[in-house]
Amino acid sequence: MASRLRAPVALAASALLFYFGTGFAPIPALTWLAPLPVLLLAPRVSARTAFCVAFLAYLLGLSNQFEFFLKTPSVPLPIGITIVIGTSLLFGLVAWLFRALLLRGLPLLAASAPPAVWVAFMYATVLANPTGIVWPLATSVADVPVVIQIASVTGAWGVEFVVLMVPAAIAAVAWPGAVTGARLRTGVAGVAACAVVLGFGALRLADAGGPAAQRVAVLSASRFQWAPDAAGPEAQALVKEYAEQIAALPEGTMAVLPEGVLGTDEDSLAGALQPLRAVARERGVDVVIGIVHTTPEIKYNYSVHLPSDGSAPVSYTKWHFAPGVPFRRGDELVFAHGHGRDVGLANCMDLNFPTPIRDYALAGARLLATPAADEFGNGRQHSRNALLRGVESGLSVAWAAQQGTPMISDPWGRVLAETDTESSSPFVMAAAGVPEGPGTTVYARFGDWFAWLCLVLAAAGGLRLVRRGSSAPETAGTRRAAPIAHGA
Repeated sequence: MASRLRAPVALAASALLFYFGTGFAPIPALTWLAPLPVLLLAPRVSARTAFCVAFLAYLLGLSNQFEFFLKTPSVPLPIGITIVIGTSLLFGLVAWLFRALLLRGLPLLAASAPPAVWVAFMYATVLANPTGIVWPLATSVADVPVVIQIASVTGAWGVEFVVLMVPAAIAAVAWPGAVTGARLRTGVAGVAACAVVLGFGALRLADAGGPAAQRVAVLSASRFQWAPDAAGPEAQALVKEYAEQIAALPEGTMAVLPEGVLGTDEDSLAGALQPLRAVARERGVDVVIGIVHTTPEIKYNYSVHLPSDGSAPVSYTKWHFAPGVPFRRGDELVFAHGHGRDVGLANCMDLNFPTPIRDYALAGARLLATPAADEFGNGRQHSRNALLRGVESGLSVAWAAQQGTPMISDPWGRVLAETDTESSSPFVMAAAGVPEGPGTTVYARFGDWFAWLCLVLAAAGGLRLVRRGSSAPETAGTRRAAPIAHGA
């Protein structure tokens, strides 16, 4: 009876832990525990059962995001379904590979190769998916700064890897079928990896901070209005209200407004920006605003900087869009006028990709002013994705969301200020002084080297599995599992 309950209990436990430990409002401690019940089960059941239980556990855990993928216009439904089913299948593959390696007497490889497979497939997603990636595990622990500092070296891939490696190492050490020496080596390797991640994080955070180099405020109307016609009364009233909010800011502030605040055309653009340009000049405040601009030929999604000295606006064209969106794609870095190369302009989905963020860091930027949209509850998760991009490349991020979590983070991934657009106030604002930061990171210089390393490790795990095959020495543990674990 007890053996029959193993699979449903592990399925329910991991599904609940994934549900509450990942997604839009995760509990970070549960993120680390979520894979553990399935991985503990895997060597004790057949390969098919291990795969199916892992697949279903992750799929059920993702049910906290089903509504978003069904409704969002940012991710086409076929891509959303592919993400949900694909990541669930991937976790099934992780459990299958973990089981196979463990039963062949390779606990250390069982603890490291499956997380590498997870990262390798996620990296392939970035290369193939036109909407980029929002890291499922790394964003869930992004509010634990000591853990995410490793992203400055490995990219957020390193965070994804270690969050999955820890439960894999625990499950491998807990398997009684492995010989004592191999279990000991696996445990030591797991502890060492955690010590490196946490030790590096503590050392990097010890140098965090410093005097504020730039005062930043992110502003958002609490009512969602996507690109209202600038010539219409609603948009004009909205601009007037934003101008009043900006007028109350201290001189020298950079105010970042959301994506798609206004919809303009050739006739309305100059007049629509005039009230904001006037208050920027009068108050000595830089303003960055998101605009959807339509021409007879094509649309543009701009992040526009209105300089505090009254000089001409500077426009950045968004680089990345969902498929089928009729916008011109940008390919140039644009810096806020009057700030040298310290402040780069970006836009929402751009931070789902390594470029142009790494490019800005290599060009000397210290702050990303980022108008954003967000929707259907994903605001917190997307803001943490932006935060992780900042850690990767050593940048502060001013994330001004239309709907969700306007946020300011420093280059160490610490949230300096944030707010929520779910508010009874007509406007919400978060403000903070951002430090200069540590400068260009290892990740900014060398890019996705860790993801490529994971590709190599995943291939090595697969090759070792094939070569080891049925020639692996049989242990007491594998003999006990044999009746239900054959066919690995």
